[in-house]
Amino acid sequence: MRPFAAVRTVALAIGMLVAIVDVAPVAAADGSTRPANIVFIIADDCTFRDIGCYGGQAHTPNIDRLAQSGMKFNRCFQAAPMCSPTRHNLYTGLYPVKSGAYPNHTFAQDGTESIVHYLKPLGYRVALSGKRHVGPNEVFPFEYSGKGNPDMQQIDQLFAECKESKTPFCLFACSNEPHSPWNKGDASRYPPAKIKLPPYIVDTPMVRETFAKYLAEITYFDDQVGQILDRLDKHQLQDDTLVMVVSEQGNSFPFAKWTCYSNGLQSAMIVRWPGKVQAGSTTDAMVEYVDVTPTFLDVAGTTSPPKLDGKSFVPVLTGKTDQHKSFSYGLMTTRGIINGSDAYAIRTVRGQQYRLIWNLNHETKFTNACTQAPYFQSMVEAAKAGNSNAHELVNRYYYRPELELYDCNADPLEMNNLAENPEYASVIKELKSNLDQWMASQGDEGIETEYDAILHQNAYKNMTREEAREAWKTKNTKKAKQQGGSGKKRKAKKSAGGSRGD
Repeated sequence: MRPFAAVRTVALAIGMLVAIVDVAPVAAADGSTRPANIVFIIADDCTFRDIGCYGGQAHTPNIDRLAQSGMKFNRCFQAAPMCSPTRHNLYTGLYPVKSGAYPNHTFAQDGTESIVHYLKPLGYRVALSGKRHVGPNEVFPFEYSGKGNPDMQQIDQLFAECKESKTPFCLFACSNEPHSPWNKGDASRYPPAKIKLPPYIVDTPMVRETFAKYLAEITYFDDQVGQILDRLDKHQLQDDTLVMVVSEQGNSFPFAKWTCYSNGLQSAMIVRWPGKVQAGSTTDAMVEYVDVTPTFLDVAGTTSPPKLDGKSFVPVLTGKTDQHKSFSYGLMTTRGIINGSDAYAIRTVRGQQYRLIWNLNHETKFTNACTQAPYFQSMVEAAKAGNSNAHELVNRYYYRPELELYDCNADPLEMNNLAENPEYASVIKELKSNLDQWMASQGDEGIETEYDAILHQNAYKNMTREEAREAWKTKNTKKAKQQGGSGKKRKAKKSAGGSRGD
C-alpha cells in the first residue's frame, strides 16, 4: 500500500455544507472557517482499567493530560472482543454480523461502505496509519501508511499538507500496542513484585513478569499519543481538531480479550474538541464503537445514512445531554482464531445495571491463544499444585454455564454470577428478550452463524458453505494428527512467544 499521497483535495465551499446545530464549521486558527479535522487514535489489546486516568497503574501522562482537556467516557463499549471485527465495526458504523465481518481475520461483504466513502465527498482526506486488519480495499480506500504502527513522518506530512491547502482531514492512527509479545517500552518502571494483579488473574511469578511487560507497552502507546498531539501543535491544528483516543478490547490475559465480559468489551474513550467539549468533564452516557462513524459524520456537518446501526453522540460531547443508549451488545466467535474452540458462540447485552452473557455452546471447552501461552500454563500448574484459587479461576475460564448475569454497578469486574439466583429471573428474561431482538435484527442465527464464520474469513473466501466446511474439517483433522509429542510442544512454544496474530 502506498504512503499518504500528496493529494490536494479541494474542500467544499462552506455554503454547501449541511448546517447542523452544535456542529457548524469551526473557526480555524488562520481565521477561515471549515469543517473540523478529526484524529482518532486506537490502542491494540489494552484493558481500559489499566490506563492512568481510569485508575490503572500504567504511566500514561499524555492520555491523562488529554482527559484533563477533554471528556472521559465511563461507559464506552465495542461489539466484539477481537481486533478485526472491532475495526470493521468502527469504520462502517455497522454491527459485525450485519457487515459480515464478525469472526477474526475477516472482511466486509461486497458493497459495504465505510467512513471513507462518506467523508471524501465532503472534501476530507481520510487516512489510516498503522495497523489495518480490515478488507477488502474497495470497502476501505484509505490513504494508507505505516506497517503495524503509525508512521509519524507520514502523519506529519499529512498535517503539513492539509494545513497548507486548508483541507480538512480525518486520520485513524492505529497502534499495534500493547498487543503481545510485549517487547516495547521500559519494563523496569514496573517491578514485577510491586505491580497489582486483578483478582481474576492467578498470581504466579510468570504472570507478574509478563504483566509488567504489558504495562510497559501501554506507556509506549501513550508516547505514540503524545507524538501525534505534538504534531498537531507543531502545525497549529490543535484548536481545529477533534481528537478521540480509545483503548480497543482488553488485553490477552484471561477474562478480557476473546470474552464478552466488561474487560473484553469495555473501552476507554477520551475526546478533546476545543470550543465544543468541556475540559475535564466525564460522562456516564453509554456509547458504542458503532457510533463513532455517525459521530464523525455529524462533526463533518452531514447526516448518517439510515442503514447505519450507530448514531451520533455529538449531543453528549457538546453537553446537551448525558444520555445516549440504554443497551450495548457484543458477540464472540472462536471459529478460526488461534487455538480457538471449534464453535464457542457467545452473545451479550449490557443494560444500565446488568450484563447478560449467553454461551450458546457452553458444553464445549473454551480455548484461545491465551490458554496455550506460558503465563496461562503457569496458572494451570499452580492449580495442579493445589492452589484452590488457581483451580477455580482456570476451571471458570475453560468452562462456562449457559447464562451469566452480573450486576455491573455492584460487581464491575463481573465475578459474581447471579444467573442461578431466582430473584433475578425477571431481569434475565427481559435482557434475553432484548438480546434475541438484536440478534434477529442483525440476521444472527446463533450457532448456525457461528459455524458459518469461516465463510467470512480470508482463508475460505469465495468458497461455498459445503466447500468451506469440508476444508475446515480437513484442516482440523490434519491439525489433530500433528498435535502429538514434540510437534505439539514446538507449536505451543512458537505461539506463546507472542505472535502478533490473534
